[in-house]
Amino acid sequence: MASPSRRRRPPFTPAILLLLLLSATVSVASSVLGIDLGTEYIKAVLVKPGIPLEIVLTKDSKRKETASVAFKAVPNAPPYSFPERIYGSDAMALSARIPADVYPNLKALLGLPITDPVVVSEYRQRHPLLQLVPLEGRGTVAFQSGTLAGDQGIFPVEELLAMELQNIRSNVEAMAGKGHSVKDAVLTVPPFYTAEELRAVELAAELAGLNLLGLVSDGLAVGINYATSRTFPSVSEGAMPEYHLIYDMGAGYTSATVLQFQGRTVKDVGKFNKTIQEVNALSTAWDRTLGGDFMNGLIVDHMVEEFCNTPAAKKHGFAPEAVKAHGRTAAKLWKEAERARQILSANSETVVSFEDLFEEVDFRYKLSRGRFEELASSLAERVEEPARRALDAAQLTMADLDSLILHGGATRTPFLQERLEKLIGDAGKIRSNVNADEAAVFGAAFMGAGRSPSFRVKEIRSRDAGPYAIGMRWTSNGKGILSETDLIQHHKLTDHTDRRQRLFLPTEPRGVEKHVPFQLRQDFSFALYHQVASDVSSAGANDVQISDVQTRNLTASVAQLLSKAGCAERNVTVSFTFRLRTIDGLPEVVRGVASCDIDLSEKKGGVVDDVKGFFGFGSKTEEQTPLEDPASEEPGSPPSKNADQAASSIVAESKTATPEASGKSKALLRPKKRSETVHVEFTVSQAGTPPFSAASLKKSKERLSAFHDSDRSRRLREESLNSLEAFIYRSRDLLDDEIFITASTEEERGALQVKIQEASDWLYGEGADAGRQELGERLKGLKSLVNPVKRRIEEANRRPQEIVQLRKVLNQTKTLIDVVVSDIEKGEAAKAASVVAEEANPQTSSESTSTQDESAGLEDSTSSASSASTTTIPSAVPDPPLYTAEDVASLTSAYESADTWLNAKLAEQATLSAHDDPVVLAKEIEAKSSELNKAVLETLQKKLRAIPKAKTSTRAKSKTQKAKTKSSSTSATPPAQENGGPAEEGASTQSSAASSSTGKGEEGAPKDAAEGKTGKKHDEL
Repeated sequence: MASPSRRRRPPFTPAILLLLLLSATVSVASSVLGIDLGTEYIKAVLVKPGIPLEIVLTKDSKRKETASVAFKAVPNAPPYSFPERIYGSDAMALSARIPADVYPNLKALLGLPITDPVVVSEYRQRHPLLQLVPLEGRGTVAFQSGTLAGDQGIFPVEELLAMELQNIRSNVEAMAGKGHSVKDAVLTVPPFYTAEELRAVELAAELAGLNLLGLVSDGLAVGINYATSRTFPSVSEGAMPEYHLIYDMGAGYTSATVLQFQGRTVKDVGKFNKTIQEVNALSTAWDRTLGGDFMNGLIVDHMVEEFCNTPAAKKHGFAPEAVKAHGRTAAKLWKEAERARQILSANSETVVSFEDLFEEVDFRYKLSRGRFEELASSLAERVEEPARRALDAAQLTMADLDSLILHGGATRTPFLQERLEKLIGDAGKIRSNVNADEAAVFGAAFMGAGRSPSFRVKEIRSRDAGPYAIGMRWTSNGKGILSETDLIQHHKLTDHTDRRQRLFLPTEPRGVEKHVPFQLRQDFSFALYHQVASDVSSAGANDVQISDVQTRNLTASVAQLLSKAGCAERNVTVSFTFRLRTIDGLPEVVRGVASCDIDLSEKKGGVVDDVKGFFGFGSKTEEQTPLEDPASEEPGSPPSKNADQAASSIVAESKTATPEASGKSKALLRPKKRSETVHVEFTVSQAGTPPFSAASLKKSKERLSAFHDSDRSRRLREESLNSLEAFIYRSRDLLDDEIFITASTEEERGALQVKIQEASDWLYGEGADAGRQELGERLKGLKSLVNPVKRRIEEANRRPQEIVQLRKVLNQTKTLIDVVVSDIEKGEAAKAASVVAEEANPQTSSESTSTQDESAGLEDSTSSASSASTTTIPSAVPDPPLYTAEDVASLTSAYESADTWLNAKLAEQATLSAHDDPVVLAKEIEAKSSELNKAVLETLQKKLRAIPKAKTSTRAKSKTQKAKTKSSSTSATPPAQENGGPAEEGASTQSSAASSSTGKGEEGAPKDAAEGKTGKKHDEL
């Protein structure tokens, strides 16, 4: 038999551990993050079991994080150490102090070359002290930080954005709970992003450790959020869809998206149908230079102009260019311009005061809403254009719109709302019940939950609109593909044609596939591009190339089809399959094949031979075998069963072939074909900006990891520093506390006073830059003096409560001992009484036995007599007592041991003073209480285990014996006689009962009677 410990172990322990591991894995993987990647702010929403669609708060409990990161140099830091990273509004607060290391609004620079004449140039003017440098090997934007030397201080814009995403992720994981990792995410992107910009976002997400479930345009994300709480007319029932225009103006750009909302009935599981909601983006338009930042720029220009016209500025001869180029001054101006614009959205006037704006000159600026609208008149004229172009692309008018939904912080500008009301013609169509700040991020999170297998949400099928059509371009002379040299010298050739073909329209859904055939037989290359121009035949100057594809084995594959498969050259077809990726909508090459169809009818004798072969009259082929002669079988052998079956089948064929001969002959007249296919291998290379090399990617990931470790180490050091400083202050307060003075000696307080003074002097002196380990040693030294005294105080407060509890348990144990002794004495007395009763009635058992033996062979009358004789109740045998003398001894020993120990310890403790260490601890008294309680419970469980068994058997037997007793009484006493009825009816009833009793056997009646008596006894008990 296994040991008790092994028997208690649950079975299938490895399976249970695996289940727990899988459960933990599912819990980690079941969280989804939606991120609205804005130009000025980043917002996030978490979807987690128990947390459905909740906004993620920043460390300052704000609902959005400023899209900014700053590097703050650590004083007296060792060489090659990393600076401190600061995020959000804290980073922007440092823009006036360290403007050369605060990096805001990075989204605008993603995927753009350093030579971009519009966006990058504008960014340089707004942040004059930031050092923008080209990234080696790519030519994109990077920043040179002064906090790190050499190449170590060059940060690509994607890496800086990854830091901001990591900060958002840390906020999310803090909200989700300790040990919870969140990786799956859906990000919003502008609708006009090209392949370069989309890849930059994906790279930043990869560096941040996020698993992208998809990129969704801002307008569609708002539409998904709008559809989560609404039901639209079903087009399956003949209803018309709804059309809404999402007008989104943020800090960096403006976009307009036309969305179609409708319901549709589709097939569900089994024979059921269901109604889903559809959100389709029909068209989109944008303006990349219209947004809140451009309005802020107008206010900044006006501030500088007004400042330079002040007498103090004129006295010093300040030029506007010099004021804007000053980093601290520019940071102050942009910050106050943003605040002034927001104030003017609700007020008619605002005043801004600057202290030491430039060269120690103060400035007071006043701006009214009317003056601001005059400054922004050129921008106001462009407000309506994105909406008009989006409607034209969707082939709709303003009258077709059901509503216009505003999104983005800049849409609160009064003159913008007035323009849009005039454009749509009905102010009631402008929806104000949509959260202009958070609708997009909630839509992205809902989309992520729908794509995750861990959540079941309302089924909303969405289709995003691509910003540009996607085309394919290759060059051919009709005989083969041009070589690389020919492509370079294309302008010198006259017999080659530059071929183009449109693959996908902007409105085509993601995930759709298309097959494109090529009449080419040799290896060639082609390019995929975003068709920015409106006409596919336009010059390629406006085409943004996405990728280059080069075949590797096409020439060999075609040769294989011609030589081995016997294909004709005119029948060989080369085709490629293209698909729009579901994550970002970029095109990808799924497969390439070279194939041909071989006509099998050419290898045979023609149609006549096929018809003859069908009826069995054709010539023999290799697949045919001659029939065996039945006479060749051995004599005496039984007839062949197969031969009989063949004969019967021939007869059946001859009967059925005649009416179907014409139909089958027509089928034979159709030529037979076989398809031969060879997969074409190809390589895809990223076009345009070269991708990050493996070494550069590794370097960025290692640097981000080193930054993370450095920040963690710095955070832990700061916690140690704060803990030491706080403990010094608390220790000083303890020296004046009366309770602490009572529990400590004069020598202990004197030593603590000296230690506190030493720690304080060291902390505010040379210890200001001390490491975490040294700070911890100082704290440990102080605690070694304070903790013993605090332990005495805690023991003095807790000890009386534990003594009261132990004495209570002692009293309960004493009471139980008395009960157990009484139970044993009662059991012994009952047993003695039973023995005396048996000795006084020795004939009861023998009489009962003889009566049963004599009545065994008698008829019904004697059977009744024997039954009557066996109804005598035998003497009751008492149950044995539940407790034994060993139980009494065990309880008594535990009681006396605990009582003696407590009295001895209390007597010894009474001789000590308050500042002495206690001889008995509260946890020791608690352990004695637990030990005594355990002995009491073990004794009581004996009675608890015995009571349910007695109750169960008594109830079962009682119900059984009641039924049998009732049956026996019915059989023995006729109902008619009991009620005074006729004797004939009683006789017939009695006769029937007797015959029934006889059929059960000779021992049936005595057994039933005995069981009836037992049931009666249990009823009485």
